[in-house]
Amino acid sequence: MAKIFVTGPLPGLTPASFEEHDLYIHEGELSTEALYAQLADVDVLICQLSTPIDKHLFKAAPQLKIIANYAVGYNNVDVDWATMKDVAVLNTPDVLTDSTADLTMGLLLAAARRMGEGERMIRANRWEGWPPTQLLGTHVTGKQLGIIGFGRIGEAVARRAKAFSMPIAYHNTKRIPIGLAQEVGAFYMPLEELLRTSDFISLHCPLTPATQHLIGERELSWMKPEAFLINTSRGPVVDEHALVKALTEGTIKGAALDVFEHEPTIQEALKSMENVFLTPHLGSATEETRHAMTSILIKGIKDTLKFRHPTNIVNPEVLSSLWHSIRPAPHLRTAE
Repeated sequence: MAKIFVTGPLPGLTPASFEEHDLYIHEGELSTEALYAQLADVDVLICQLSTPIDKHLFKAAPQLKIIANYAVGYNNVDVDWATMKDVAVLNTPDVLTDSTADLTMGLLLAAARRMGEGERMIRANRWEGWPPTQLLGTHVTGKQLGIIGFGRIGEAVARRAKAFSMPIAYHNTKRIPIGLAQEVGAFYMPLEELLRTSDFISLHCPLTPATQHLIGERELSWMKPEAFLINTSRGPVVDEHALVKALTEGTIKGAALDVFEHEPTIQEALKSMENVFLTPHLGSATEETRHAMTSILIKGIKDTLKFRHPTNIVNPEVLSSLWHSIRPAPHLRTAE
């Protein structure tokens, strides 16, 4: 029987999810110190992006075998250290692609058509009629969309944008297959050219040392003054101080952000700007997606503990050593 600790409630996760194991779901706030105090005999940790998984946590959890991160990204996890400790790292790939792509298009439309300003106007009882010059937005159909990071979510956004007859430029570490590019109508551009020519920029790259502050003051200066920046990837991909400066000075027209550099703290300047549409990290926030994320973690944990290769493992190279530490599987035993 494995001891499983969950840092907070998850949709669809109940004691019945792990009937063969000892499951504890923490309720309420959980400081780093309080978390460490719980981990001495924990085998499986189910956590979120807000939980730093570093060498200090591993020291507090000497029996840890599996880290199940409730997200597709895992920039909060020191995967190298986990691998050195033969700890499996699981994530939730694939299942949140559509929900994040849907939100991306919603943010793009909200920014272009000034929906946030209109909603605030009505709630403040400031709407006094239909003047022809009221809250004039930006046309979306036919405008160029620049996608930075063309993985699953970037591709899904491109497919949706195609329905708006948007020319789709993309920048990625690797060129996508020609067949896919033709299917979705996407063409490759170097980063500077993409930023200079696109009307909407949508970010879909993972957070790595190479992508931290990928969009900074220089990159924002390359954008058109009528362009919009959309971010549903990771907050630190954008230098928020540079973004505030660009929005204040009119370097770009607007932004729509679902992620922030220091979540949940958001700069007051961003919150006060009318040309910024903000949502609280809702990319995967649908009933269907969040339950699917829970299900894929449950299955991954069970597969790992039963010596089956989980489809959602980040560091599969640890499995052989990990399984030996749990119980040598018959096919792994060596002859005496």
